[in-house]
Amino acid sequence: MLEEIRIRGLGVISDAVLELGPGLTVVTGETGAGKTMVVTGLALLFGGRADSSRLRPGVDSASVEGRLLVNCSSATAQAVIEAGGDLDYDGSDSDGSLVLRRVITATGRSRAVAGGASVPATVLARLAENLVAVHGQSDQQRLSQPSEQRLTLDRFAGVDLADCRAAFSRWRAAVAELARRTGTARELAREAELLQHGLAEIARVAPQPGEDVELAALAARLEHSDALRVAARTAHDALLGDPDDPAGDVPDVQTLIATASRALNQVAGTDAALDQLSTRLAELAAAATDIGSELAGYQAQLEADPARLAAVHERRAALNSLIRKYGDGPRPSGVDAVLDWAAEAAQRLAAADTSDEALATLAAERDQAAARFTEAAAAVSEQRRLAARQLSELITAELAGLAMPAATVRIEVRPRHPVESGPQVVIGGQPAGAGPDGVDEVEITLRPHPDAPALAVQRGASGGELSRVMLAIEVALAGTDPVPTMVFDEVDAGVGGRAAVEVGRRLARLARNHQVVVVTHLAQVAAFADRHLVVDKSVAGGSGDGGSGGVTRSDIRSVTGEDRLVELARMLAGNDSAVAREHAAQLLEAARADIARLDTARLDTARLDTARLGGAGQGEP
Repeated sequence: MLEEIRIRGLGVISDAVLELGPGLTVVTGETGAGKTMVVTGLALLFGGRADSSRLRPGVDSASVEGRLLVNCSSATAQAVIEAGGDLDYDGSDSDGSLVLRRVITATGRSRAVAGGASVPATVLARLAENLVAVHGQSDQQRLSQPSEQRLTLDRFAGVDLADCRAAFSRWRAAVAELARRTGTARELAREAELLQHGLAEIARVAPQPGEDVELAALAARLEHSDALRVAARTAHDALLGDPDDPAGDVPDVQTLIATASRALNQVAGTDAALDQLSTRLAELAAAATDIGSELAGYQAQLEADPARLAAVHERRAALNSLIRKYGDGPRPSGVDAVLDWAAEAAQRLAAADTSDEALATLAAERDQAAARFTEAAAAVSEQRRLAARQLSELITAELAGLAMPAATVRIEVRPRHPVESGPQVVIGGQPAGAGPDGVDEVEITLRPHPDAPALAVQRGASGGELSRVMLAIEVALAGTDPVPTMVFDEVDAGVGGRAAVEVGRRLARLARNHQVVVVTHLAQVAAFADRHLVVDKSVAGGSGDGGSGGVTRSDIRSVTGEDRLVELARMLAGNDSAVAREHAAQLLEAARADIARLDTARLDTARLDTARLGGAGQGEP
């Protein structure tokens, strides 16, 4: 729920604060005073397009800041935390305060902040999906579009298109793959032949991972076996002595260490430091013995083997031939690159298979995917048809209360006309154009009175009738709309008289379950408000008539009591006469009586529901 909005430097608003709350809030004011800037500011705050032309003349930047009450365990709170922001939360209840801010500059740049963290404007737009719904004149234009009418019905029906979209995607992918293989069969056959040749050549050699590196090391050892043997024998004799000449003149390392150890052992226990060195000398003797033994073993297994060396060279030549042909490109080097090529080639070969068997398999997959899509689309169509009847009745009933008692709204759901070059399926024996959203066309028709034909709402409704149809839809959808805040920008355009009172009554009813903010020019609507805000325009520094010598600015104030009567009188008659005030007072009194009856009905319903729930668990003992 929105608690407060602060707007700076936007249009005619220099610096204004809107204090909001639960229930119905109306925003009124003279034409041109800046009421629309409230809605513009809200749109900007929730990720709308940054338009520098909206800036107040003479300022470098404009900003909108909003404080909202958000449940700390909600998806909105989680999204803010994931974006790096946080909520002000004292732990005393489940709600926290979330601050959003949007700044735009004269250069067209913008900056967005959520919970103290700088975020892309798209993050604010995603948050808005769960926080606020803004309805205005542009919504009436969107309602004229068939796609928007389908979305409206789906919103009421709670249609989940995930299965339908996934099935459509799989079906079209299968169709595209079959067309690709069929249309490029000759090129694919040539590619398959090359791939098969390469895979067969690699299979004949059968390289193993890392084999080229291992063979290179083995070849080096075999080629230098004599030099390696001499080096190992020399090192062994230096450590342990020549076993063939035990009386050699040159002392070995082991003999020298033994001499040193005997010298230290003669004074063992005299000095701890020297004892430590004696211990290390013993460790050195053991290490020399171990290394000498390993050198002897190395010599024993190191023999010249010309036949094996020739086999290694032959194997390396075969591997190097594969590496030259198939080891290029952004892969690991050597044999590993060849094995990577083989794995990729096997996949490409499967995708290039144009045999009759492969094409038949693809055709079967296409048909199965089409059948799954048809089944999913048929289920969606049935859900839409059932919901269309219910929503049509609800909207028609709402229009009866909006001074259109003879009007009838009907939501038509029919198969989409197939396009020759587009995807289509057969449902109920009839071809229908297919898409990710199913196979339906949805059209809202309006018959204003029994003698009029039923026409599409965009062709058969006047501006005022379209406003009432849209409001009736919103009231009917109120129970399915998850957002806590709804904003209406002059949704009552083209409405007057008794219909205006009914518009106010419907908005008040919406406000029992939502926070509703309405920009209106009708006193009949404003009279139903729980909170009334007025946008005042003034001109400073000039003659007071808005001429070139003055600076226009607007402010926003909350009106109650006598001030509210004055504003309602102005809206009714354009002046503050006694007659206008009396009319405004009557309007307020009637609206309060309507709201009281509405609250009483809600309370009675709640009591009845509570009694039913309480009695449900109190059966006979």
